[in-house]
Amino acid sequence: MNNNKKPTFIDLFAGAGGLSVGIEQAGFKPLAATDWDHWSCETLRANHREMVIHEGDITSINLKEFSKQISTKTVDLIVGGPPCQGFSQLGKQKKDDPRNQMWREYMRFVAFFKPKVFLMENVPQLLTSDEFPSIKKAAEDLGYKVKEKVLHAVEYGVPQKRKRAIIFGSRIGMPNHPKPTHTNPIEFNLLSGHLKPWATVKDAIGDLSLEPTGKDWHIGRNPTPTSLKRYKSIPPGGNRFDLPVALTPDCWKRKKTGSTDVFGRLKWDAPSLTIRTEFFKPEKGCYLHPQAHRPITIREAARLQTFPDKYVFIGSNVQVAKQIGNAVPCRLAYAVGKELFQFLNPSTYSVQNEAVDRLTSLQRQLA
Repeated sequence: MNNNKKPTFIDLFAGAGGLSVGIEQAGFKPLAATDWDHWSCETLRANHREMVIHEGDITSINLKEFSKQISTKTVDLIVGGPPCQGFSQLGKQKKDDPRNQMWREYMRFVAFFKPKVFLMENVPQLLTSDEFPSIKKAAEDLGYKVKEKVLHAVEYGVPQKRKRAIIFGSRIGMPNHPKPTHTNPIEFNLLSGHLKPWATVKDAIGDLSLEPTGKDWHIGRNPTPTSLKRYKSIPPGGNRFDLPVALTPDCWKRKKTGSTDVFGRLKWDAPSLTIRTEFFKPEKGCYLHPQAHRPITIREAARLQTFPDKYVFIGSNVQVAKQIGNAVPCRLAYAVGKELFQFLNPSTYSVQNEAVDRLTSLQRQLA
């Protein structure tokens, strides 16, 4: 690798680009991204103008033509999160979901470009799924050693409790997963040492107006009188079980247990729970503002996902909410990307990288 060049990456199943934001911030140069969703691709185009964006079915991509579009067959890093609905607890872990096979497309890119390292992210349930041994074997058959770990976003400065499986594949040794930079404030005074306390909802959105401005995605909704009464009944940290009987829907009256985050209210002094795609609906999770009687806005959700305020989102309110809820928190992506950047730093790994480059060149000549 040339010392004057940044290591490069391709982002597969990129969505709105949360992973790309963090990886680029860590020092990598983006080459291309793929996604099937039109509005996600429009968001990518608005923010990553130097990237080649492929919109559509990834299975239709001719990799030789794709490499011509990005003007190289040499890529240092491939990142991405194949669709996780079939593995997710929310998706009831459907074993026969065809989206479970999209990792094979990911590996098709790895086999063609032969990056030094790949990063696959997904829901933690992937690691215990029937598919994971096949994923690991496919990578090993391509000459990659695999290392997996579940990371908790809140331990890396994200003001949100969100766990993700982070899978590394490498053919030049093995990078380490990043060490936590933040800790539970309950443990902070006892054994944290150099660690910072968890970032909180107040850290993320405390400077935004309680009343949505209607601008820059800080957009409110118009609740019904009944919904507003319900909102006002929920204390900070509370949930649907705090509703008076008269305001409790019949379906919730029948369900006495479970769903403790439904109709939940965030707390200023704690991280949020996981931000999903329908965070504008309090009945879908813990999405009520800590103080105002309303669900969080798109801007507030983007902040909790650690997207920069300057990041441009394209699409309707529902489409943008989906992009934000599906994204990898940028700050988590940065922590992982920083570890990979240091691993690939030519000043540390120059001899090793040059040897791999020569091997890759020889493999292409023989292919």
